[in-house]
Amino acid sequence: MSTLDMNIFWFLPTHGDGHYLGTSQGARPVTLNYLKQVAQAADSLGYYGVLIPTGRSCEDSWVVASALAPQTERLRYLVAIRPGIISPTVSARMAATLDRLSGGRVLINVVTGGDPDENRGDGLHLDHDARYEAASEFLHIWRRVLQGEAVTYDGQHLKVSNAKALYPPVQKPYPPLYFGGSSEAAHKLAAEQVDVYLSWGEPPDAVAAKIRDVRARAAALGRSVRFGVRLHVIVRRTSEEAWAAANALIENVSPETIAAAQQSFSRFDSEGQRRMAALHGGRRDQLEIYPNLWAGVGLVRGGAGTALVGDPQTVAARIQEYADLGIESFIFSGYPHLEEAYRFAELVFPLLPQPYADLARHGTTNLTGPFGEMIANDVLPATARVKSA
Repeated sequence: MSTLDMNIFWFLPTHGDGHYLGTSQGARPVTLNYLKQVAQAADSLGYYGVLIPTGRSCEDSWVVASALAPQTERLRYLVAIRPGIISPTVSARMAATLDRLSGGRVLINVVTGGDPDENRGDGLHLDHDARYEAASEFLHIWRRVLQGEAVTYDGQHLKVSNAKALYPPVQKPYPPLYFGGSSEAAHKLAAEQVDVYLSWGEPPDAVAAKIRDVRARAAALGRSVRFGVRLHVIVRRTSEEAWAAANALIENVSPETIAAAQQSFSRFDSEGQRRMAALHGGRRDQLEIYPNLWAGVGLVRGGAGTALVGDPQTVAARIQEYADLGIESFIFSGYPHLEEAYRFAELVFPLLPQPYADLARHGTTNLTGPFGEMIANDVLPATARVKSA
């Protein structure tokens, strides 16, 4: 495996969860109790953090993170800030407060918004490139305020005078900034101001091209950027079982539902969403777009629309392929999220670098064992040997 540090994230389904896409059959509501189960599972299994999505189809990420942080011990929360919708100074104070109250477990996802209809509903009327200009000004203020500066700034989109955050964050110089975007404007912003650039799960060559561009832009500014990828995962003991599970996930999706979803996505001005849609073209017959990279999720789901599909060894090999490009952060999800958090950890963690290989054997809460159900009345379960990737 790569010598780079590997951070494995899971996902909190604040827009709903279930066994199948595009239907209410086998669906689960978003409740605090269910989200707590997913978060505590991720925490005890040893995931680095969880991504909380944002948008009008989701419960608010900041309220969710605030409710769940006290229910977990180590888990980090990747929550969204929305330039153009909230004041940079207020956002900075929110970040500092949650970072302090959680003991330094907050990570920040910068989201500029790719749905013009949603943006207008939230009072944001800027076009694509202007949103990135506003985001750049926002982060210029946000970063300085959290480093203890009193900021006066007069920009094209934002103006503040004596902006301050009196309570500093735990993490220095501020909670790390994650950000994804595939356009020219997005790459420019990533190179200038963010810490981790995220790509959706495109084929490795496409991801590599984005990494090269952002890395070169950052280097020209004397900066370095780390990289991550956002993917779903469908892993089973055998490849046949995994592909059957992938097909089952979309078995209830009708042609009408696919057409309605793709029509909705077509109004987005997000280059990343356009690239996701182009991977499958709304068709079911060309969903494996790269070996074991499946675009079926994107038929009806916005944002991340691809999944790694296969047996544990194959999935680990694909993870390694992305790691070899320079990817350090892997943000995974699966349906339903509670069961799949366990399945991925149990099947794939043993094949990943430390600390995940050890975490697969006993998680983070019971380090002494025994592990597994006792046999009869006094026989310890045997330790299974795990194949290497």
